[in-house]
Amino acid sequence: MKKIALISACLLGLPTRYDGLAKADQRVLDLKEHYVLVPFCPEQLGGLSTPRKPAEIRDEKVINIAGEDVTFHFIRGAEISLDIAGKIKPDIVILKENSPSCGVHSIYDGSFSGKKIPGEGYTAKFLKQNYQVFSEDELANIKIF
Repeated sequence: MKKIALISACLLGLPTRYDGLAKADQRVLDLKEHYVLVPFCPEQLGGLSTPRKPAEIRDEKVINIAGEDVTFHFIRGAEISLDIAGKIKPDIVILKENSPSCGVHSIYDGSFSGKKIPGEGYTAKFLKQNYQVFSEDELANIKIF
């Protein structure tokens, strides 16, 4: 039986990003040889539409480019993602780096200037408590099969 991987939907080519686009990553798609790939988008699960205004974490809050506090949606999406993970029990989780939801090691700094800082998105933070969580950038360096 194949193992299960819970994966940011945008990395599988689904148009779930804030701008309505996908961010398909061939390294992630290649995991299908070893894993059942389960896509999810915490921001959609939290009630945000696609497309949506870009958002970044600033002082523990998620603020969109219009200055609106959307933290509730990001926390709710993280909670639902954790619930899904509890039901499917993934062997690994692969998340989109830099996202305010899915950033595993880095996020944007909250200034909407494109500057990245060390940090984690809300969903990454929740899932790291119980699961092996990787960014798409780590796949080449980590034996996950």
